[in-house]
Amino acid sequence: MRILVAGVGNVFLGDDGFGVAVARRLADTDLPEEVELRDFGIRGIHLAYELTGGGYDSTILIDAVSRDGPPGTLYVLEPTAGETPGSFADAHSMTPETVLSLVNTLGGGAGRVLLVGCQPADTSPGMELSAPVADAVGRAADLVVELAGQQIAMALAAAGHEEERTC
Repeated sequence: MRILVAGVGNVFLGDDGFGVAVARRLADTDLPEEVELRDFGIRGIHLAYELTGGGYDSTILIDAVSRDGPPGTLYVLEPTAGETPGSFADAHSMTPETVLSLVNTLGGGAGRVLLVGCQPADTSPGMELSAPVADAVGRAADLVVELAGQQIAMALAAAGHEEERTC
């Protein structure tokens, strides 16, 4: 089981740096050995190539998402390559759905993809997160750890069922 946890976003556009801030917080966390943490920032094309050849069973993206909720609200979404553009915050050039489309075009796969998103308050130029988004960083890091644990548990359960069938 391999899980990629990828922080994405533009640290020069206020709350769009949310994914990067959560990745930095997670860097100080004892993550399961199955989890590879990466800060991709605005390098969406790099993320697409990593997903194409990385052999991941699951991917957890962390990004700012605009869902019309109060700033700082966290969401867990399951994006696909066919989503309508603009359904996620596009303060940077490669949205999650664009990256997933590119992965499919390149013949790769990201496994199950989850997006831990946070409703931004302000994505104007600046390097500080707004107060509600900054307050959500720790909660989002905890959520990512929980989701990774769930993915590992599901893989172990599926492997156990496979083993029962072959006996």
